[in-house]
Amino acid sequence: MKKFKYSLLTLACLNAQAAIAVTTAEEDIERISVYEKQNRVVMSSGLATKSDMSLMETPAPVVIIDRELIESQGVDNLQDLVRNVSGLTQAGNNYGIGDNLIVRGLGANYTYDGMYGGAGLGNTFNPTRSLTNVDSVEILKGPATGLYGMGSAGGVINLIEKKPEFNENHKVAVELGQWDSYALSVDSTNAITDDLAYRVVAKTASSNGFRDLKENRDEIFTSLKYVFSDKQNIMLSAAYIKDAIAVDSIGHPIRIFNSASVNGLTAGEVTGADLVNDATSAGLQLNESQRDQLASSLSASDGLTPYSFGTNGIISPMAKDNKGEELRFKLTHNYYITDDLFLNQQLQYRNYTSSFARQTGAYNYVYWDRRGVINQDPRAPLVVDDVLYPFAARRQEYRQVEADEKSWQYFADLRYDFMLGGVDNELLLNANYEDRDIRFEQYSIYDKDYIIRDKNKAISYQGKLPYIFDIRNPNWPTGNFEDYDPLKTSNYNKKVQAWGLGIQHVAYINDQFTTRIGAAYNQIKQSYEHLGVDARYRQSLAAPKSKANTSDGGLTYNLGATYQPNEDLSIFVNHSKGRTAYSVLGTVTGNEADRKDSESLSNDLGVRFKAFDDQLLASVVIFESARTNLQYSNPLYEAGVSAPNVSESFFDGKEETKGIELDLNAYLNDKWKINLNSVYQDARDKKNPNSSSYDTRQKGVPYVTASTWVTYYANMFDLPQAINISGGVSYVAQRSTNSTSFGIPDGYVPSYTLYDTAVSYTTDKWHIQLNLNNLFNKKYYSKAMFLGGMPGEERNAKLSFSYTL
Repeated sequence: MKKFKYSLLTLACLNAQAAIAVTTAEEDIERISVYEKQNRVVMSSGLATKSDMSLMETPAPVVIIDRELIESQGVDNLQDLVRNVSGLTQAGNNYGIGDNLIVRGLGANYTYDGMYGGAGLGNTFNPTRSLTNVDSVEILKGPATGLYGMGSAGGVINLIEKKPEFNENHKVAVELGQWDSYALSVDSTNAITDDLAYRVVAKTASSNGFRDLKENRDEIFTSLKYVFSDKQNIMLSAAYIKDAIAVDSIGHPIRIFNSASVNGLTAGEVTGADLVNDATSAGLQLNESQRDQLASSLSASDGLTPYSFGTNGIISPMAKDNKGEELRFKLTHNYYITDDLFLNQQLQYRNYTSSFARQTGAYNYVYWDRRGVINQDPRAPLVVDDVLYPFAARRQEYRQVEADEKSWQYFADLRYDFMLGGVDNELLLNANYEDRDIRFEQYSIYDKDYIIRDKNKAISYQGKLPYIFDIRNPNWPTGNFEDYDPLKTSNYNKKVQAWGLGIQHVAYINDQFTTRIGAAYNQIKQSYEHLGVDARYRQSLAAPKSKANTSDGGLTYNLGATYQPNEDLSIFVNHSKGRTAYSVLGTVTGNEADRKDSESLSNDLGVRFKAFDDQLLASVVIFESARTNLQYSNPLYEAGVSAPNVSESFFDGKEETKGIELDLNAYLNDKWKINLNSVYQDARDKKNPNSSSYDTRQKGVPYVTASTWVTYYANMFDLPQAINISGGVSYVAQRSTNSTSFGIPDGYVPSYTLYDTAVSYTTDKWHIQLNLNNLFNKKYYSKAMFLGGMPGEERNAKLSFSYTL
């Protein structure tokens, strides 16, 4: 008989802190959270697989970050947890907005206790998620469409939220840090009656931010849990978050110098004589002194790595913070129908609005032979009145966005545990439905490079922003966004509805073999209503259009098996397929030109082992994950000319990542605790074999990352409790920012190694902690941006204090 047979879907049961003991006529049954199964080290697959499998039995790559690790590192947002999970990295091209994390080089879904928490909607709808109300974080790698509805190819990042407790606990906390940062929070939970408990978590935080990237956040989370009986309970929870976060779309850009245009010479090697004109073309013609001036402005790293601006931010005062507002309501119902049959239902409403004005573009063109023309406008150095400005920024754009997403989501999971032929079985039937309503408006203004011509070649619109003559000391535009004759460039309503039915079977065949087999059918329906844009921007899109619809559906599945030769070692294999909308924000025409849903595949071969009386758990996984059936154009197709059997598009493109990853968590003894992870991954873009960028590295995805966090519990100074001393090292290899279309095919962000430390002391009532990050003040880029890098924070300290009433 399986040891934890009755701990059903317990993360979804919202009972993560307290066990509920139930006495039946036949025996005592303890229904407990998966987190009570562990012996200090997290040992359960949790909600990630919606099963009672321990991690040693689970044939799927799952990593869990517990609250203790989160608190010891002093982190308060999801991005800072990246270091704790192999294969979890920052995405390239995110324009500094939101989390935008990727798993194994592919997209990720964000959920709160398994329910939709934003993602798949690009930068506009991508909030920066805090950890204020988070107890732990689960990462399920690979597609999980059968369990979570519309699922990204990379996996699911599931945030387990704090729940009401029937034991009284009240805590207040204060944080003080660099850049005038502060935070004040409260966390209160208690029983109201014998059957009703509440929890309230609230926090206000503010920071002037490194490089003046300011952030303000106010959030409150409330929940009520009512226990009807030992077999049934419900919980109603609500969350309200309001924040304003500065948007840095550019970071430090790479100067656009194309080495291939000067016979492979680097920017540090060329002279003015090498920067030849193209007298036969319409490209910019520079005189000898101007070419010498241009050459002398170059450094060896131009065209390769970002130009360093020190701690200065290249952020225009006309840019506006990303102001987000999120409201969530969720109702959860758990019903133990019998000792072997369990029903979990969740219904959630979520509304997220976002508004900002951000700058984009601002490219510093230096030298480029593009399609046989050297320095062709507007991709050329700037010359005004015969004066060359070698550090000028051209092709600027500012975008002002108003976006609103409303979503409903419903999940029902019915699980039956039974014995058949001496084998313990779990049978899960699930259904899911989600409805997303998206309203999107965007206005753009441009610099003088932006010209729109009508069919008669007459100028119908020209940008009015001034050029930035020197990006090292920008002459920013003054006034308001509206002063520069904005164009409405996007204006639409988008609706996405999806539903799915699935079945999953887990068999504990004996002490050595466990199998997990699941299948689901998912249907996605999309509608798009174009509401009209500025005729000067796109004359063909000026008038509103009637709503267009498209739909697609298909099967997904997961197949896995685990073999345990002994209780401390297991080997697993896993193969899974998922699907999601090709583009949740994309246009829909309602005809055959609409793209089919995107699919994904993942293969895993893993080994897990534990030691030190279950205090150490580690896994090594060899994986291959891919986003498949991606569309690209047939170069032989010509509308109205090609034969009927010539396809307009092909659908066999893919994005693929192969690699090997290690994750380890351990309490070695009463003195030492270790978290260790690393990955080697090769993420490739194989979308279009007709493109020069085919089979190139995915932007922003390093080949290697490695991190460790070690805590030592030291008995010192005759104190009644140990002093916790922690230290961590993180390594991230170089990341590609390549762009053949912008003349820097070899662009990259350099590798870096960071050292962090923390010391804390805890009593029954209070806790004090000092975190010192980037101990040696390393200068580095934390993210690979679009054609550049986001500078990482300099050395900084944070002091935290909490008191339990």
